[in-house]
Order: sequence, then C-alpha cells, then structure tokens
Amino acid sequence: MVENGRRDVIDIAYENPDQRHTGLEVLTFDALRSRLKRSVTRRPSRLDFHQLLLVRGGEATAMVDFVTHPCTRGTLLHLRPGQVQRLPHDAYGRPADLDAVLLLFTADFPPPLPATRSVLDGFGPVAWHLSPEDLAALDRATTELAAEYATLRTAHATAELTGALLRQLLGALLIRIARLPDPGTDPGPAPRTDPGAELLLAFRRELERSFTSTRSVEDYAARLGYSPRTLSRACLAATGRTAKQLVDARVALQAQRLLAHTDLPVAAIGRTLGFTEPTNFGKFFTRETGQPPGAFRRTQR
Repeated sequence: MVENGRRDVIDIAYENPDQRHTGLEVLTFDALRSRLKRSVTRRPSRLDFHQLLLVRGGEATAMVDFVTHPCTRGTLLHLRPGQVQRLPHDAYGRPADLDAVLLLFTADFPPPLPATRSVLDGFGPVAWHLSPEDLAALDRATTELAAEYATLRTAHATAELTGALLRQLLGALLIRIARLPDPGTDPGPAPRTDPGAELLLAFRRELERSFTSTRSVEDYAARLGYSPRTLSRACLAATGRTAKQLVDARVALQAQRLLAHTDLPVAAIGRTLGFTEPTNFGKFFTRETGQPPGAFRRTQR
C-alpha cells in the first residue's frame, strides 16, 4: 500500500512489499496496522484496489463511504476501488485489536468468472455478519490462501504455478461470497438471474456512468428501454428504495466524497453534480444526509 496523501482523505495505491509482481497480498490486521503510520490509521483513506477483511475475534467499528459498520467475530467487509474507509478502530478512535485476515488484490488479479462479477462490481454489499457455518467455510478458504501465499517467498521455481493457484483460490473464495444471502434480506433471496435483478444491475451501471449529468429517472428508463414505473418497481423490489432514491443516494455519496476529499468550494461541488444553484445543492445535501455541506465537511476534518 502506497500513500498518495492529500490533506484529509489519503489515497492509497496498491503495492505489495513482499511480492512486487503479485496482484494479491494476504496479511493479518496486526501486520497492516504495524505497517501504516498512526496518522494514516486514524484518517479516512481511499483505495484503488479491493480489500476483504474477515474478522475472527475482537470488537471494533469501521467506516465505509461514511457508513459505520460494527466488526465482531464473523464480520466480513468488502471494499471496492474508489470507496472511502476508516480502518477498524476502538471506542477511543485507536486502531482496533482484531484477530482478522485481510486480502488485498488488484481488480485484474481474480480469474474472469461470470459468477464473481456481482461481487467485484461496485454495487454489492459492503458488510456481512456470517453464520457460524459460513464463517468456518471462509476461514478455511482464507487459511488456504494464506498458506499458498507464504510459499511465494521460498518457491521461486514454481512461483508462476503458485500465482495461478492463488488466482483460482481467490476465485473460489469470491464464489463463496457470491452465494451468501444479501445482508438484511430474508433467507432465500431472488436468484441473480431474475429479470428484475438484471434490470437493477443495468440501471446501476448506467447510473454510475451518468449521475453527474442527470438525476432524471425518465432519462435512465429511456436509456434502458423500460418505463419509469417498471424501473422503479424493480429497484423497490430488490433494494426497498425507488429508482429516484437510488439516484439521489449516489449523487449524495459523491458529494460526501468530494467534500471530504477535496478543497473545492461547496458551490463548485454542486455544479460538478449538476446543480445550477448553490442553494438547491445545499437543500438536496441536507435532505439526503441530515447535515448542510459545510457542517459535513467540518466533521471529516
């Protein structure tokens, strides 16, 4: 991990200090904590790689994209590139004492498996609290990954084969994660091939491309070839939120990131997100987050 520091949110680029040509690193939370400067562990950071954290013991609180997540035995956190986090910390804001394993990997390291696409894209869950059976299965999978990763230090003659095996083991782990029920849903969620789920995924991809240029549900529905009512029904069934609520949430998240990460004036951030009047942006942000933009920025600094 290499810091490309800005004053408030630290950009962290992928760099493996042990295996510089390997797009995967397996380490404990203690090892990561000892590697980073204390100032980095206490401040928000934004990654350009994936981070999986599996908690085996201890208690802490993590922040991902300005949402807090309790971390206890059985917690699984998945950060995607571009998300903002504050590393797990205790009640006093100090780096937590966790028994946890981390997998850090670049976007191009996992094998290209259709079954893992929904896990690796930017729209999947961030946090799960695993059942004892799922925790045991993922613990075994990460332990095997850690054992194979450790052989890279000594098995130079077979490093290429070990790298290929690590890709496949990571792919298998991601498939296990894809099988987990979505957090907050009843057992037996709708299968991923459900037409509504496919529409939701298409909508979220289009939203990711276009949220700075339009907040109109009608625009998104037209681009996808559906009526606004059909689009909103699919969103509501899958997420409990309407298409308009998802659009507004994505715009608000980007505003939060810019307020925390940059020194751009509030009015300029509003213009970046398509608001022609600063007062309209201020009202929108306050409605979505419960704080005016300036107050939110102060809480992050």
